Amino acid sequence: MGPVLLGLALLLRAGLGAGPLRGCSETRRALGARGLGLGPPALLSGEHLRICPQDYPCCSSDLEEQLSRQSESDFRALVEEGASFLSSTLASRHRRFEEFFRELLVTAERGLQAMFTRTYGRLYTQNARLFVGLFAELQRQQQGARLSLAEVLDELWVRLLERMLPLLNPQYQFPPAYLECVGRQAEALRPFGDVPRKLRLQVTRAFGAAQAFVQGLATGRDVVTKAAKMAPSSECLRAAMRMSYCPLCRGSPALKPCRAFCLNVMKGCLAAATALHAEWDHFLDALIQVAERLVGPFNVELAAESIGVKISEGIMYMQENGVQTSAKVFQGCCTPRPAPARSRRATQPETKRRFRTYPTEEKPTTAAGTNLDRLVIDVKEKLQLMRGFWLGLPHTLCSDGKVAADVTEEDKCWNGQARGRYLPDVTGDGLANQINNPEVEVDITRPNLLTRHHLLQLRAATSRLQGAYTGQDLDFQDTFADEDGSGSGGGERYSEDGPATGGGSSSSTVGSRPPDSRSPRRDRPIKGSRQNHHPSGSSSCAAFWRGSALLLLLPALEWLLLGQ
Repeated sequence: MGPVLLGLALLLRAGLGAGPLRGCSETRRALGARGLGLGPPALLSGEHLRICPQDYPCCSSDLEEQLSRQSESDFRALVEEGASFLSSTLASRHRRFEEFFRELLVTAERGLQAMFTRTYGRLYTQNARLFVGLFAELQRQQQGARLSLAEVLDELWVRLLERMLPLLNPQYQFPPAYLECVGRQAEALRPFGDVPRKLRLQVTRAFGAAQAFVQGLATGRDVVTKAAKMAPSSECLRAAMRMSYCPLCRGSPALKPCRAFCLNVMKGCLAAATALHAEWDHFLDALIQVAERLVGPFNVELAAESIGVKISEGIMYMQENGVQTSAKVFQGCCTPRPAPARSRRATQPETKRRFRTYPTEEKPTTAAGTNLDRLVIDVKEKLQLMRGFWLGLPHTLCSDGKVAADVTEEDKCWNGQARGRYLPDVTGDGLANQINNPEVEVDITRPNLLTRHHLLQLRAATSRLQGAYTGQDLDFQDTFADEDGSGSGGGERYSEDGPATGGGSSSSTVGSRPPDSRSPRRDRPIKGSRQNHHPSGSSSCAAFWRGSALLLLLPALEWLLLGQ
């Protein structure tokens, strides 16, 4: 299995080809090569031994204890090395996907910035923080923050409406209180048509699946790393010592354990880990399914690249329907007051700018020159190889020639007592089959506490992956296939056969909010509530403007009072 077995290999080579010895010279040479002292110069009476056979050994009780500790160290290293392929592969793929999604968002943000600067000029630069905040939230979500992308996108459209309405109606005043009223009307107004709903579906599905996938890889990595380091039981350690180092105490350091003997020892020692088998394979299946979604209907590259395009489509829709939208706003929040003549700027050249699509050579490139298809193909191949790992681990370890004898040497191996064939049957795979393990006593009634914790981790990750696969956010219990986005209406339902349309938002770890973003509105009424509809009429408008004027006078009144 590699360098961790160097010491054992030295012990085995020291007496290569030898049968049971009458003296301890080979044992002394093997111990000296290992730096463990020389041991007794001759055979001893073996009543003092607690693990190895007691008939004329070459080990003192102190040496047996020392070899027992070394056996535990070797066993732990052997199991960790056997699991190293899984842990290193999952860790490296986690880093690759995490970096890919992070750079994908950076590329998408740069593309939006370049397109909006060319298309909207100064209007974009004046409101750039709005879009910086959006991408900051997307980055937080991909890093594990527990937030709802649906709410983030809803807030974006509301704030965009608050920015655009004054630009389309420069002849009116729009104080903050009025814009708050406008924000509460956004869902009923549908100022951006059906674009918000489509973007919401695409982004929440795609980035929800991406986040669940990356977190799933991290969960798999952690479970493998910790399961491979589970402390072996005392029964296991005795069996491992009997298998690995008792031949040395018998004067035959080159004698390898029989393959069947090794299998029974390893199956008993790793019984708790094999209890992960079923949940592990379910978890891998869910990872593979979500990976396929990332390059299929929940294509995260297309979702990232479409953010700027969809926002521009929404802006264009509102520009083309500005008169109707403004009329609905004035009906719900009353007609605003005319702006002073000097403040009516000629904003037509800016507000009349229209969305334009990219020429082919200007379309955003993928993140860091990587290709999501290649990443997914690679990770699917690796995940397939990990199926059945926990049941197969004892076989993998015992198939190494440094650990056990070949099956062709059944009559020339260490059977736990002497050189000869190992007679007991090999137990079946899995925890339940270890009830009659002849080498290691195993409690099959329930897995140990650490194994139960790993099972819960795998089940939770599998559940989130299955939710992401169907476009659901299990953290927020949302299903976006039937919901309408802010500023959109009912109607079109998601079709997996159509263009990629995003993933359910999901997250687990709370992170700090960046300075350029703002928390979703908490005071916005629920869709269809009466608070969404403000009465119109001269009396209501007069009351509204009186309230606004009073708010404007409050700072002056405060100054007067403090001045006195």
